[in-house]
Amino acid sequence: MPHPVDVHVGKRIRHRRWLVGMTQQQLAESVGIKFQQIQKYETGANRVSASRLWDIAASMDVDVSFFFEGIEAQQTGADAVTAGPSDLLGDKEALDLVRSYYAIPENQRRRLFDLARVLSDVA
Repeated sequence: MPHPVDVHVGKRIRHRRWLVGMTQQQLAESVGIKFQQIQKYETGANRVSASRLWDIAASMDVDVSFFFEGIEAQQTGADAVTAGPSDLLGDKEALDLVRSYYAIPENQRRRLFDLARVLSDVA
């Protein structure tokens, strides 16, 4: 059975890969491994070594600490997202929405964010 930290890191790899619009094949090629290994990392079936995680972070232009964000909340049982799917990082629609959101120019993005907050308060 995979360790919860390995599963969390794998989900964060998948999350970042989706955000930057990278396929498993592209990520694998950029770090010099087979895409099947990326699949195993993303499911937590295989543990990512420190040096490999460093390479993955560099190829996706993110700090290594990104892959561990939210682990404290998960370990204490606290849910970072109070309303929504239990595996937000695994929800393709949510990731597509986030990617589209960041493609919007900053001033319009801020207005959209404010609108979403108002609508969620009303609901």
